[in-house]
Amino acid sequence: MNNRPWLASYPEGVPADIDTAQYSSLVALMEESFQKYGSRVAYSFMGKDISFAQTDSLSRAFAAYLQGLGLAKGERVAIMMPNVPQYPVVVAAILRAGLVVVNVNPLYTPRELEHQLKDSGAKAIVIIENFATTLEQCVKATGVKHVVLAAMGDMLGLLKGSLVNYVVRNVKKMVPTYNLPGAIRFNQAIAKGTSGTLKKPDIKADDIAVLQYTGGTTGVSKGAVLLHRNVIANVLQSEAWNQPALKSMGSEQPVGVVALPLYHIFAFTVNMMLGMRQGGKGILIPNPRDLPAVLKELAKHKIHTFPAVNTLFNGLANHPDFNTVDWSHLKISVGGGMAVQGAVAKLWLEKTGCSICEGYGLSETSPSATCNPTDSKQFTGTIGLPLPNTSLKCLDDDGNEVPLGQPGEIAIKGPQVMAGYWQRPDETAKVMTPDGYFKTGDIGIMDERGYFKIVDRKKDMVLVSGFNVYPNEVEDVVAQMPGVMECAVVGVADEKTGEAVKLVIVKKDQALTEAQVREYCRANLTGYKQPKVIEFRTDMPKTPVGKILRRELRDKK
Repeated sequence: MNNRPWLASYPEGVPADIDTAQYSSLVALMEESFQKYGSRVAYSFMGKDISFAQTDSLSRAFAAYLQGLGLAKGERVAIMMPNVPQYPVVVAAILRAGLVVVNVNPLYTPRELEHQLKDSGAKAIVIIENFATTLEQCVKATGVKHVVLAAMGDMLGLLKGSLVNYVVRNVKKMVPTYNLPGAIRFNQAIAKGTSGTLKKPDIKADDIAVLQYTGGTTGVSKGAVLLHRNVIANVLQSEAWNQPALKSMGSEQPVGVVALPLYHIFAFTVNMMLGMRQGGKGILIPNPRDLPAVLKELAKHKIHTFPAVNTLFNGLANHPDFNTVDWSHLKISVGGGMAVQGAVAKLWLEKTGCSICEGYGLSETSPSATCNPTDSKQFTGTIGLPLPNTSLKCLDDDGNEVPLGQPGEIAIKGPQVMAGYWQRPDETAKVMTPDGYFKTGDIGIMDERGYFKIVDRKKDMVLVSGFNVYPNEVEDVVAQMPGVMECAVVGVADEKTGEAVKLVIVKKDQALTEAQVREYCRANLTGYKQPKVIEFRTDMPKTPVGKILRRELRDKK
């Protein structure tokens, strides 16, 4: 990792390299925190607190239950739940039992779920009852032998206290209790495990911790193999990077918003695992799309860190209840998963006093690879600098590094880079270079200070009469137009130019007209970048994480 020009731009106190071998496994990291922070609140969920000690004892019991099923070290267990207290308990249990976590999106269709369960070879699944009908439609076609059915109110009998009022008011009337034939209830599994004994397996840093499935945007969904050492490295890298913003807190417990789904690697590592390492409290948000409920919950807490995607920052900042939350303690707002728009960053800073530091990563990098300095007060429009122990370079189509300032495919090397794709050596070979860099498929530019900027995904680039149009650039310009809430750009077929730019807008001001948008674009974009097609919609199609689904906008004529 010689010649890392970005090191000169590092914030004071952030080292170029850190010791990523501090823990033999994620289990060692977690168990250290259970001992060190036992009396602290680990998670807050709908008015109920769960301590580190309770997470410890419940996960120990569930781990013993899993071992009691006869699952051998290295076998896979799927988790299909939103942000509920069972999630971190089950993750800790799976890892403590020497098994592998398979994170599953709860909104999957039966077809998507069947693919992931079969591909991963999962022998067991822990699923919340709300989505059990999906599993019922495909489970017979998979190798799953054990189903644990969780419910929103499960922790009622396990914790001394009660979620009863909330459940009666909000959950029971929405979701009928569902019984999947042959399944065992979560609380029953805990009870069985409590009477058993957890046999501590020999877990090494090179053992698999997580199969993190990619979104399948470039083909069939593949499992990124994340080893214990990959996730540990990213936790420690992120911790070091956050220090400039958090050092003023001293020994105060950090409180983080867990609004991104824990099955997504961003929240899995940056919320759950980093929170575990720091003894932090995570505010579990089961449905981040319900903005009034999110703000109502956040109003109860003193918040220090908030990882989110652009769409969530934007939605919250534009919500009339935004100021019911005390944002004065917010130290870090990390934007990831998609590009942060300048207009959103400006509004967030105005309303909270905390700038959004945009970062960048992928499932394949556990996930964080770069981030803007966390103590910065300005929006750079870049994805920031490579984290400690991390190198990036931009490559041309032949795999050669491009000159400074020229666009090329971003390639990443570091201890957080995956071991490969699960049982797909051919796919792994396509993305790994001979010298160990992972090719991201994202086109970027590095400036003289070592900051990287994404110009776009290869596949999202629009080719207009031979000129390259990068959707992010057009979106960032249009997003700053008064009256625009959200926007997205895609390429559509055009007889004259091959492709043309299509712009889709969700209005903030209903009086906004197509003529006004065209006039604004003419004033701010060169001819070939201006949209030929403009479409107004009431909302954008998005993934559960909040990424806009460009392909759906492209398909809609």
